[in-house]
Amino acid sequence: MDIDKMFNDIVNELELGFTIVSAERVTGGYMHKMYRLETNIGKYAVKLLNPVIMKRPDVFKNYEIAECLENKLQANNIPIIPALIFNGKKMQCISNQYFYVFDWVDGKALTSQEIEQKHCEIIGEVLAKIHKIEQKNEIFKRNEININWDSYIEIATDKCHEIVGLLRDNRELLYKSQDEGNAALKNIPNITVISNGDMDSKNVLWVDGKPKIIDLECLNCGNPYMELFQLALCWSGYEHCQINYEQLIAFLKSYIQVFGKFIVDWKDLYSSNFGRLEWLEYSVKRALMIECENEEERQLGIGQVIETMAHIIYYDLIRDELLSKLEKMIIP
Repeated sequence: MDIDKMFNDIVNELELGFTIVSAERVTGGYMHKMYRLETNIGKYAVKLLNPVIMKRPDVFKNYEIAECLENKLQANNIPIIPALIFNGKKMQCISNQYFYVFDWVDGKALTSQEIEQKHCEIIGEVLAKIHKIEQKNEIFKRNEININWDSYIEIATDKCHEIVGLLRDNRELLYKSQDEGNAALKNIPNITVISNGDMDSKNVLWVDGKPKIIDLECLNCGNPYMELFQLALCWSGYEHCQINYEQLIAFLKSYIQVFGKFIVDWKDLYSSNFGRLEWLEYSVKRALMIECENEEERQLGIGQVIETMAHIIYYDLIRDELLSKLEKMIIP
């Protein structure tokens, strides 16, 4: 792909003036590519959507749902950075490359080491406000995970020595986590809300001490308890394999104060928090060139397999300590 030509076409097609500084790649998510674009009329963030992802079944339906929910968050004053609209639509396409354009915001995403208790309290409150926009008492729907890890181990034996040992050594843990998670899903309370799906620290920019949520393409309907549990872990050190329990409890209490009291079985929530397995499978596919376009993506996949396995192993090790802390928590 000729990046300069691509962005020249984007600027012309969307009437963004003329380019002052060539588009610059910036760090961002693990699936798509983000660029900073500066023209004579403004600064923009342009997200080029992964062509492999765009070939998935129902991908456009999922993005349509996300865009609709993004509008609802914006209407309810949730601090987000929404995609800009051009010619009546948010998603754009030029030369078979799909993309979104956003206003550029000079903010900072916090690392695990930079997150403090006050940040956990703020995000817990924001999450509760999102969940309170719409609540439906419906049967909880979440597909079970039935991943054939043995098949990936077999393929990796020949094609990716960097990950095969890690998968083979933790085979029993992967299947155990999968089975226990599928069983726990049946016990999750039946309530559905707007779910961000990906509001970890890398997807929140801080501007003058206030959050701005980015990367909203995963917006959908989901279960509030599961998302609360997942994000409370992420914001309290899980991503760094070092849970800060004071931050974890602060996140949960801040959420509950806004959302309201609820009764939940922590053991079920612990087991149902197995979305990491799906991310691991996607990363394995990239590492094995099954769902991947180039060597850059393959290397990213290998790195994410190693990192995600570290999270899964750590999560298993802290099970008893984590549940003990949660069961002793005094809910306001």
